[in-house]
Amino acid sequence: MSWITGVGLTRFVRHEGRSTLDLMSEAATDALAEAGLERRDVDGLVCGYSTTLPHLMLSTVFAEHFGLHPRYAHAIQLGGATGFAMTMLAHHLVASGAADRILVVAGENRLTGQSRDAAIQTLAQVGHPVYEVPLGPTIPAYYGLVASRYIHETGTTERDLAELAVLMRANAAGHPGAQFRDPITAADVMASKPIAAPLKFLDCCPVSDGGAAFVLERERRSGSAAIRIVGAAQAHTHQHITAAPSLARFGAGDCAARALAAAGRDLGEMRYAAIYDSFTITLAILLEEIGLAPPGRSGALARDGHFGPDGTMPLNTHGGLLSYGHCGVGGAMAHLAECWRQMSGGAGERQLRDPPPLALLHGDGGVLSSHVSLVLERAA
Repeated sequence: MSWITGVGLTRFVRHEGRSTLDLMSEAATDALAEAGLERRDVDGLVCGYSTTLPHLMLSTVFAEHFGLHPRYAHAIQLGGATGFAMTMLAHHLVASGAADRILVVAGENRLTGQSRDAAIQTLAQVGHPVYEVPLGPTIPAYYGLVASRYIHETGTTERDLAELAVLMRANAAGHPGAQFRDPITAADVMASKPIAAPLKFLDCCPVSDGGAAFVLERERRSGSAAIRIVGAAQAHTHQHITAAPSLARFGAGDCAARALAAAGRDLGEMRYAAIYDSFTITLAILLEEIGLAPPGRSGALARDGHFGPDGTMPLNTHGGLLSYGHCGVGGAMAHLAECWRQMSGGAGERQLRDPPPLALLHGDGGVLSSHVSLVLERAA
């Protein structure tokens, strides 16, 4: 068991002139302040990677920059699953006694720190170097293939997927840090320019600058937030989409089931969901494979209010990657930051009527290839 005692989250917008280390530092400063800790109190550091600062030793580079002297430091690379994988590692580290107070931090000037072509080229390397990359697919192209198969197998429609983008934008409208806050309709999504059929512009997350950080501690101190991690699991079924055993099931369901089992909880007990949403198809597949929606029905449930703030299963109330933004590793970490605020009753105007006592979080990396699930509980 570990306690999340503080979170820090920057705005996900265009931060001109700010570096990866600047954005990480802002988020880390806020997380420590919320946890009531000084830098000297931190004895563990786990950080993600940055495509604009691809240093071989980013964890110790940040420690030096930020003025930390940890007895444990680690950097992780697991694509979009990195943020939750870092949190899972920190969870196990404090339980093992390797460190007592761990700072988990990531950030990147992904929007302003590289050209569009450089970003596309970097992300395309997730493909197989022999069988995929030479054919020229981008990340949206891979997910477009998955979306085509999903529509074929479930009988759902592109407009159903659009409903997920509409919900995320509606949620982002209530968060001052979101990159996109203007409301959209399903018709707007359908009319947006094609990116990788059947995915359109508004089916895809934006590129952002931003940072996020958490503090995990072994013991809860008096006055700190009563939010703890009670279950965690991973699943890795493939790396390259051409080697995936299925284009219908990707390991998310197994991963979430094992995290719930570790927590001693059932899916039906969850009252909040924080689910990775790099594309509308990502969100649809994860919701349905985990069991939060029947096959082909996630978009319809979103349209009917099931996943809205007043619905049965509030989802990504900050707007998710699709509207809050995506700054690399910090993108999924924003999901956890929002979940923590909702559970602790500190989400301001976005606050749900009842702070959720239990929440399920799930992130994925690559092309639905690496999965991390977390179960958070608000202690009495």
